[in-house]
Amino acid sequence: MAERLTGNRIYQNHYFAPIVDTVIDTANAAGYYVLVHTVYTQDDYLKIKQAFQQRRIDGGIIVGTQKDTERIADIARLGKPFVLIDYDTSELADQSLDEHPMSIINSSDFEGACEAMRHLIRLGHRRIGHIRGRMNTYSGRQRFLAYETIMNEYGLPYDDRDIVDGDFLKDAAYEQIVRMLKLDHMPTALFSANDDMALAAIQAFHDNGIRVPDDISIIGFDDIPIASQFIPSLSTVRLPIYDMSKEAVNQIVGMCSSGTSTPHSSAFPTELIIRDSCKRL
Repeated sequence: MAERLTGNRIYQNHYFAPIVDTVIDTANAAGYYVLVHTVYTQDDYLKIKQAFQQRRIDGGIIVGTQKDTERIADIARLGKPFVLIDYDTSELADQSLDEHPMSIINSSDFEGACEAMRHLIRLGHRRIGHIRGRMNTYSGRQRFLAYETIMNEYGLPYDDRDIVDGDFLKDAAYEQIVRMLKLDHMPTALFSANDDMALAAIQAFHDNGIRVPDDISIIGFDDIPIASQFIPSLSTVRLPIYDMSKEAVNQIVGMCSSGTSTPHSSAFPTELIIRDSCKRL
């Protein structure tokens, strides 16, 4: 069976909730007790370690990892099967973990974000801003790197005023967009590092008399369920959340049943989804 130690907090994020649901269904069907936990603070690492040490779980899945290589390595050295979702494999390269059962699962965030940016450019946009996610996550860094890479590749100018920090949170993104509006420095399009922030931005624009996509285009990332139902429907990059979550459990089941101790990493492809929130200039 699956266990979650984060209460309702994990369900307040449209990215995490499907992961939990899929893990619960897949782990229960396989007869294993798997912990799924988001990492927001250092105390969360301690809770995960205690769950392993008390033998309450067969394996663990850690999502939304704060960048803390030493604590991840500490958990890995317990010798218990666990999977990281959204983690930079290179971070653990010098930790001598070759004999420990662990797996890292990511999506192709950089490639997907590049496609989102190129879509905006194909529509004629040259002044493109970015709503940045948490930079202490692999996905946040990869999506921002893609923004910078494509802007530089096409020789498009941008500065600090074009980039706002939403931390993957709706309220923060809303406040940052309102602040951007006060600066009177609006791009013609925005790439948001996740859908929650993109939808918050659309709401902020609406509340200030700015129409999407007539006045500004916006594209998100994740393809959460509400993205297709929102008005306007949100162009975005789809993550294979179900496949990633199911693979995470399968990796744990495999490590438990076979005693595999070789670290494994995989990246799942993304898909550009074009809807109504972007308009050709």
